Amino acid sequence: MLTVCRNIVLPESELAERFLRADGPGGQHVNRTESAVELRFDVLSSPSLPEDVRARLLARRDRRLTSDGVLVIQARRFRDQARNRDDVRARLVEIIRGVLAPPKKRVATRPTRASKERRLMGKQQRGKIKKTRSGKPELE
Repeated sequence: MLTVCRNIVLPESELAERFLRADGPGGQHVNRTESAVELRFDVLSSPSLPEDVRARLLARRDRRLTSDGVLVIQARRFRDQARNRDDVRARLVEIIRGVLAPPKKRVATRPTRASKERRLMGKQQRGKIKKTRSGKPELE
């Protein structure tokens, strides 16, 4: 059981773990042990997720989310399998917690008159600086 929050608990049956060999330095040890962990979680067909959380999770632009609605997370930060396993589960919980609260609606605002004037003055200053670079004296 993986607890995300009070009302969301993911059973072990919904998490598919695969162990693979980690790349990178480590000598002969890295060629013999499968310390990297790949966790697959089917967001699309998970009965444990509320519908609104599922929709927000699927709407995210995340390269770890496949076209079938499966979230694939890999962990290979540590040299032992148990720590990578804990790491990948913590990252899954973090991703789901990130979409629990609905995003705030954007309130459309207009720039103030003073901010428009400051922007235009800044553009004029920048233009004057660039004119002085040309080497021609400024006629005023």
